[in-house]
Amino acid sequence: MSENKYNPIPVDTSDVILPEELLALTEKIAENVHDVWAVGRIAEGWTYGPVKDLEKKTTPQMVAYDELPEGEKEYDRNTALETLKLIVKLGYEIKKK
Repeated sequence: MSENKYNPIPVDTSDVILPEELLALTEKIAENVHDVWAVGRIAEGWTYGPVKDLEKKTTPQMVAYDELPEGEKEYDRNTALETLKLIVKLGYEIKKK
């Protein structure tokens, strides 16, 4: 077995200040991230269960976003927030039509 030499180096977005309208978008993106995850798991045969069980393919996260524990929502929010910050950092503009 080889030693894992992976050293993740994400783009530093700590200097990016998002405008209020993009901050408000974070929650909607987070909800969609969860839904996309759930669709993928359902396609793989996963269902709701009170505990995660790899053999039975059950997970307690197979619920609507608003029913997730706050810690799980925070994970999705962070993914959304960092994605928006990266887009801005790379010089793109996000505008609502």
